[in-house]
Amino acid sequence: MRVGIWGMGTYVPDYVLTNQDLEKRIDTSDEWISTRTGIKERRIAADDVDTSHMSFHAAQEALDNAGITAEELDMIIVATVTPDKSFPSVSSMLQHQLGATKASAMDLSAACAGYVYGLVTAKQFIENGTFKHVLVIGTEKLSKIVDWEDRNTAVLFGDGSGATVLGPVAEDRGILSFELGSDGSGGEHIRKDEYMVMNGREVFKFAVRQMGESSLNVVKKAGLTKDDVDFLVPHQANIRIMEAARERLDLPIEKMSKTVDRYGNTSSASIPLSLKYDLDQGNIKDGDTVVLVGFGGGLVWGAIALVWGK
Repeated sequence: MRVGIWGMGTYVPDYVLTNQDLEKRIDTSDEWISTRTGIKERRIAADDVDTSHMSFHAAQEALDNAGITAEELDMIIVATVTPDKSFPSVSSMLQHQLGATKASAMDLSAACAGYVYGLVTAKQFIENGTFKHVLVIGTEKLSKIVDWEDRNTAVLFGDGSGATVLGPVAEDRGILSFELGSDGSGGEHIRKDEYMVMNGREVFKFAVRQMGESSLNVVKKAGLTKDDVDFLVPHQANIRIMEAARERLDLPIEKMSKTVDRYGNTSSASIPLSLKYDLDQGNIKDGDTVVLVGFGGGLVWGAIALVWGK
């Protein structure tokens, strides 16, 4: 059985925090942020809007887009490193809010690769016939763990949520291959103490290498070549890292998703937010071969090659 995406939904907060706004708060500039990261603005959730709230709105849109009801869901997987609280899980809260009375629920933590991990996990349950419809959400309220006095991290992160309904699809559509990996020895480079801490130089070196390698690996595992790839959706962390992955696949710039300028780094929400944006823009069409690739704290990484459509 081939497994693919039936529908998607997204949610981002209304409040836009621009680079110019940050210039007034910390020692930075629009030019410094833009040239090093590609970020121009990011969305920040209000104090009374938490991860589960954003997930709910994204999930409702995804269900409508997929043409199914919450009662038809068999499982909910939420990828996040910023849950509302330690427990109950965001997925359990969401299961109740949606009225998904049949669905099992669990959260998983794989940082910026979390959405890919969620898709791969859902794939196994559907592929073996255990479940038919699984809701996978990448969602973060990173603003609550950012040190707004630290110019190295405060400029990078934003809040948002992206939801995906997965189910059985035609034999020539859906997920073709995947790769998941971890190198725990690099965990110190992205971590959370009281606030998020990042060793930018080491993360950059790791990401540039791993994003490219993983993208090529899933293409090869799918029995394809670089010429078969129609579109790349990389984790939106840094435009220079994204460009390195694009160049490894020899793709023209218009074949790479780029929302880092408008949303910043939204961790596990990054890839679904970008994927939905380019679908809405008509940049991804039925039958296109798409590569999704992410990396994050752990250090972890994940990539998927899929053919778009049901």
